[in-house]
Amino acid sequence: MPKTKELSAKQRESLLATLQERFEANMKRHPGIDSTAVRSRLESGGGALASLHQMEETGGEPDVVVLGKPSGDIVFVDCAAQTPTGRRSVCYDPAALEARKEHKPKDSAVGMAERWGVELVTEEQYRALQALGPIDTKTSSWVKTPAAIRKLGGALFCDRRYDTVFVYHNGAESYYAGRGFRCVLRI
Repeated sequence: MPKTKELSAKQRESLLATLQERFEANMKRHPGIDSTAVRSRLESGGGALASLHQMEETGGEPDVVVLGKPSGDIVFVDCAAQTPTGRRSVCYDPAALEARKEHKPKDSAVGMAERWGVELVTEEQYRALQALGPIDTKTSSWVKTPAAIRKLGGALFCDRRYDTVFVYHNGAESYYAGRGFRCVLRI
């Protein structure tokens, strides 16, 4: 569960209205999914609205997206054209943040996501999102990194250049103004 405060009634209704508008404006992202089912699942509690509020407030523009085989879950993913502005200039995870001795970033991607009750997108999810339309054409996003790579001090990030999705590596302690992260929330 996210470690965020409870939403006020006004924040809750505003967020639900924003999500409904985005859902209706982008039907190609979620064919066969009914907005009534989405709203019902959101209103059933469990902290999903608080997580989505964090995703929205930091510029993620979350929407329901069908990624791969149907699982019965409703999946929200950040669909902003560029990596969310409120999540840039962060290193990969809390261990990388702690290890950085000087010029520390304000936070880490994994740390923020964990506090919000969400996860970083995987490379596979990132590629599926790119299939719906180009994202990160001017920015890049950290993606969930395999433990073997992270154990050696690295982390993965992706972007889209030359109409191609690229996966790169960097030290997990690094951070850049044009790199952030995208979240996924399953409810």
